[in-house]
Amino acid sequence: MLPTMSTSGPYTDHRVFFRSATDLAEVADRSVDLIVTSPPYPMIGMWDEVFAEQRPEVADALAAGRGMGAFEAMHGLLDAVWRECRRVLAPGGFLCINIGDATRTVGSSFRLYPNHARVISACSALDLEALPSIVWRKTTNAPNKFMGSGTLPAGAYVTLEHEYVLVFRAGGPRRFAADDRGRRRESAYFWEERNVWFSDQWDLSGVRQSFGAVSPSRDPGRARSGAFPVELAYRLICMYSAYGDTVLDPFLGTGTTTLAAIAAARNSVGFERDPRLAGAMDATVAAGCGVAPAAVSLDGQRDLDVPVPAEAPVNARVRRRLDDHRAAMAEYERNRGAPATHHHNRFDVPVVTRQETDIVLYGVQALALSGVGTKGVDDGAHDPARVYRASHTAMSS
Repeated sequence: MLPTMSTSGPYTDHRVFFRSATDLAEVADRSVDLIVTSPPYPMIGMWDEVFAEQRPEVADALAAGRGMGAFEAMHGLLDAVWRECRRVLAPGGFLCINIGDATRTVGSSFRLYPNHARVISACSALDLEALPSIVWRKTTNAPNKFMGSGTLPAGAYVTLEHEYVLVFRAGGPRRFAADDRGRRRESAYFWEERNVWFSDQWDLSGVRQSFGAVSPSRDPGRARSGAFPVELAYRLICMYSAYGDTVLDPFLGTGTTTLAAIAAARNSVGFERDPRLAGAMDATVAAGCGVAPAAVSLDGQRDLDVPVPAEAPVNARVRRRLDDHRAAMAEYERNRGAPATHHHNRFDVPVVTRQETDIVLYGVQALALSGVGTKGVDDGAHDPARVYRASHTAMSS
């Protein structure tokens, strides 16, 4: 089960630190069960300044027209983060990295910069086991797909319309102690979810597969954020962790992974180098939980439980799991020509396998925020700048 407070029932904590993830000093060795993240993509122009601020050789290489030199310098910075991720991962824990490749002209040379292959190489060198990855198909807003010389041969190139979700595991299969096996069973997913989630191709462009509109970044120093869909993080958290586990995002950005962990009833820790994104994180969490922004702002209410509406996006997403399951089982039994073999112990629904009979779905009941402000990047502070606390309640049919 989830950790329990005597007053408000099951709850999860979500800590945020505003500092570089190249040193995760606040996170103990082998204390994280799952890492879900999307780093700045090397050789994508919007991230050049972010990399160059931390590694001056990036700017030098770009200015000199040395594309591969810049590529390696950028990945050198990410390598330091992956080393820390390896340190904090518990045995059997997973590291999931969303990253896309890049195409770019540097100097007189145009080429592909294979970010996903470089990350696989770096993580494999850290003795992380590479597992089958997911291709995230993204529709393009471009009016056409012609790149380079258009319709003339020998000068065009393929349009990149996908990104990768790389999956690594630390130290072989996870072993659950006897007293943890119950929460593992309660964290199971439905048979039809397994069939979709564990496919190697995802298409998350549909409205139905998202939480809906979440407030965009309010960061005055960035034209746009590089956030992935909440649904992507939510799926990964449900797939690779159990209730009460801790999820880490070393590149938290606008707080997408925090919101997904709240919805999935897991604890979380996030690191973000830019403290200007604090307001965007608050807005993401507030919008996803259907509460006023002041409820999760250090300038507004604090250390108070704010009720989360039943219709909030986080609760709607969890409730949709049961609604979708009912529809899937109706089709399953129709095609089978007979009732399903098993029945759920809590919900009045059939299930395909015995492993699904104990699934518990947690809704978010209330949200609170405490913290000490937006700690800077290099002040050496070890206190989190944000602690969102969510209380949960088991949903009934």
